[in-house]
Amino acid sequence: MDKRILRISLTAALAGFLFGFDTVVISGANQPIKELWGTNWFLGDSIFTFHGIFIMSMALWGTVFGSLFGGIPTDKLGRKKTLFWIGVLYFISAIGSAFSPEAYSFSFFRFIGGVGVGASSVAAPIYISEISNANNRGRLTATYQFNIVFGILIAFISNYLIGIFFSADVSWRWMLGMEGLPALIYTVMVLKIPNSPRWLLMKGQDDTTALSAFSLLGVESEEAAKRIVEIKDALLKSATTVKEKLFSGKYKKPLLLAFFLAFFNQLSGINFVLYYAPEILERAGLASGESLFSSISIGVINLIFTFVGISLIDKLGRKQLMYIGSLGYIISLAVVGWCFYSGASSLILLIFILVFIASHAVGQGAVIWVFISEIFPNKVRAYGQSWGTGVHWVFAALITLLTPTFLDAEIGIFKENPWPIFIFFSGMMVLQLLWVLFAMPETKGISLEDLAKKLSGKK
Repeated sequence: MDKRILRISLTAALAGFLFGFDTVVISGANQPIKELWGTNWFLGDSIFTFHGIFIMSMALWGTVFGSLFGGIPTDKLGRKKTLFWIGVLYFISAIGSAFSPEAYSFSFFRFIGGVGVGASSVAAPIYISEISNANNRGRLTATYQFNIVFGILIAFISNYLIGIFFSADVSWRWMLGMEGLPALIYTVMVLKIPNSPRWLLMKGQDDTTALSAFSLLGVESEEAAKRIVEIKDALLKSATTVKEKLFSGKYKKPLLLAFFLAFFNQLSGINFVLYYAPEILERAGLASGESLFSSISIGVINLIFTFVGISLIDKLGRKQLMYIGSLGYIISLAVVGWCFYSGASSLILLIFILVFIASHAVGQGAVIWVFISEIFPNKVRAYGQSWGTGVHWVFAALITLLTPTFLDAEIGIFKENPWPIFIFFSGMMVLQLLWVLFAMPETKGISLEDLAKKLSGKK
């Protein structure tokens, strides 16, 4: 693999690092904010808490907004410019959240960061998939996921160290503000990457401009000329109206594939575990400091098995990784639920939470951003990616909104014991396994243009 395309892909994928950091950093601020501002109260007679809506899930509602509408700037402004402005949003969010004087301004800045997360899950995978080829597309696009889990690990470590050196009343501000530094570095770095050649051709740029972009990516002129012909041919055969292309029924298959992959990703409970890791581990019997430290092990396992997933995604393929991940999900979630129900040792529970994280890293974690970014044709890829990521983040927000209610429930089967949540997630992963078996196609080793023909029923 050419070092230039690897370096450029990793630069774009740094948006994923900020995604991961922003997603998990709130876990360390969860309890201090709850105590400082007294946010853990129910809204009227509803089942929703102020803390769940405005503190924990507000960033995710921003993410829903960013993912649903991120296709517009990604298509109109281009992949590169969108990635730049994503970095700006991350920086504003980090500094604003750290200095927020009360809950409402805090929620606003968390929303801004969420918009950056959502837009990055559209623009970055698209950009990387478009600058790669059929043989390395899986590995390169999966570097986005690698950066997500690396950001998660660094956030866990950062939270732990800050928790040691700063008092609880100010530590959460440092935890959130720390994101500003990598956000600034990323924003500067992304200025040096080239535009996507596919986007340039889609926007009517001449062949010379596209050839120049391919050259910056390390593609030989002869190979670049061949790719330009293939891309222009595919663009000529595609429809002209975005709304008609995406929702007229012509792309029903990729729309359904993106929906179900994103739906099952969140119904695994991955965001629930990452957002509430310290609290879940405290419920299992670990002290506050131990739970923060044990959260680091979640980040380490996530990173290690993401490497495994990246190394296998272009060898075994997307579908085989989903088989492996689904089986791991089902077993680990069932055992975690049993541990909470029976009062088994916290060590056993921690081990199977780590098995759950490993299963996610090898399966859904490695596959989701690759698969969604490659199943839509060039002209609708930005909007199709918005559809898939929008579904992903809507369910992520709903789960994050509802789970504090179940964690703090004082009646019924929950009674401050979250075992039914894990059993529910395990059952959903049985359904995912059946979906993979009967409905998910394999996409490895096929060019983006050939995939568009395959999934639209053309020959």
